[in-house]
Amino acid sequence: MTDSWIFPDWPAPPQVHAAVTTRLGPGISTAPFDRFNLGLNSGDAVDAVEANLSALQQSLRLPSPPRWLHQVHGVSVAELGPLPSAEKPQADAAISHIPGTVLSILTADCLPVLFCADDGSEIGAAHAGWRGLAGGVLEATLTQLATPPARLLAWLGPCIGAASYEVGEDVRAAFVDRDGATAACFVAGRSGHWWCDLAALARRRLERAGLNRIHGGGFDTLADARFYSYRRDGARSGRFASLVWLDQS
Repeated sequence: MTDSWIFPDWPAPPQVHAAVTTRLGPGISTAPFDRFNLGLNSGDAVDAVEANLSALQQSLRLPSPPRWLHQVHGVSVAELGPLPSAEKPQADAAISHIPGTVLSILTADCLPVLFCADDGSEIGAAHAGWRGLAGGVLEATLTQLATPPARLLAWLGPCIGAASYEVGEDVRAAFVDRDGATAACFVAGRSGHWWCDLAALARRRLERAGLNRIHGGGFDTLADARFYSYRRDGARSGRFASLVWLDQS
């Protein structure tokens, strides 16, 4: 069933692996979550989500359980290894240089961004909604990685697309007031509203930070039924995962 999942097409070194789940897969969640919901706080049955999480590890043959974060739309970055902690770190990004570590981000419209060093020495993953992007979560992740940005690769995962993401003037101002060039990432809609290209904003932030090898993009979680979408499905939307990990060998 993993043939319905996404495996990033980026020139990562062989010891770096990545995958993105969809709502399709070997899961047991029922409507409206059917069927591979991975979000424990979405209103889905806990036993169903836990069964899905177990199936995730088995299906991808992960070297260790995924390290999940308590995501709060902030800019904190956790440095993680493969061993789970008693509580999820409160952070919206994570990095690791330890083989066997699986970094994991849950989303349902926000942008997941995966990172790796071009020599395979370390990886990173970030949860970037508009608040995180404006606050600098991507830059914070780059700062925590030991590899210079020029030697990093980034992959932009599935997020809400520019044709589906209508925002208010406050969101536009959060970017344009600090960087006038980001005005190109917004298209005027109805009075006081704008269509926002979240992936383009991420590219701009990464390039300004010195990371130019950026892959991925081109998804729209609201329009593509393979993905969970909070804006489409509301508070009972499920979550899909974006993962990056280092081989143990």
